[in-house]
Amino acid sequence: MPDEQRPQRRGGVRPSAVVSAVGRIADECTARLGRPLEVLDLGGGTGGVAVPLAEAGHRVTVVDPSPDALAALARRAREAGIVDRVTGVQGDGDSLDALLAGRQVDLACCHGTLEFVDDPAATLRAIAHALGEGGVLSLLVSGRLSVVFAKAIAGEFTQARAALVDPSGRWGNTDPLPRRFDVEQLESLLAGAGFTDVHVRGTNIFGHLVPASLIDSEADRVALTELDDLLVSGPGREFLRTLGNALHVVARRD
Repeated sequence: MPDEQRPQRRGGVRPSAVVSAVGRIADECTARLGRPLEVLDLGGGTGGVAVPLAEAGHRVTVVDPSPDALAALARRAREAGIVDRVTGVQGDGDSLDALLAGRQVDLACCHGTLEFVDDPAATLRAIAHALGEGGVLSLLVSGRLSVVFAKAIAGEFTQARAALVDPSGRWGNTDPLPRRFDVEQLESLLAGAGFTDVHVRGTNIFGHLVPASLIDSEADRVALTELDDLLVSGPGREFLRTLGNALHVVARRD
């Protein structure tokens, strides 16, 4: 996929928020294992997640179908002085077994990718197979209900209804996303792939609803992010996670 389309694949989540979340997960895994991690970044593109992880000392294999994205990843790795810890491989979830040649990883990232694969269930099974026992998955996907609310608020009621009832969560034939997910769908897919200890957190609940003209500064963006965090972390508010423009899942392979 052309690199200019990649922000759309991130589910509307600011890259810094994604990087911070994955960094915390990596720190927890490192403390548990007592060594740097072997990381798989499926659909990792130009290295927005992979490069910071490699800078932290981990070894990262980025699997992506785009040669242009992988070339940009290689340039970033050279500029950061981490070429020995980042490997870019052209491919997708269907070819993980062959690409990894049986090697298992401690942490797998799949961000903004499951929406585009031919078979999400098969991709998750391939990721589970690549993870070692107790390995952790960081999964980021686009949420269905967020677009339903956004379309309704914009007065596009037909599209809102379509997104709500369509099995793939699409609002019409010109919707750029092949699919969106519900929390229940994700939990079922992950259980079928052998993942346990599944935690789903909605992110960017307000960011895609507030008009861009009202977000004038980085301070405004930080304030919105903090409001999102407070919104989903309070007792009795767990249902609000379903409204996230993106759903961030952390799961473990037993």
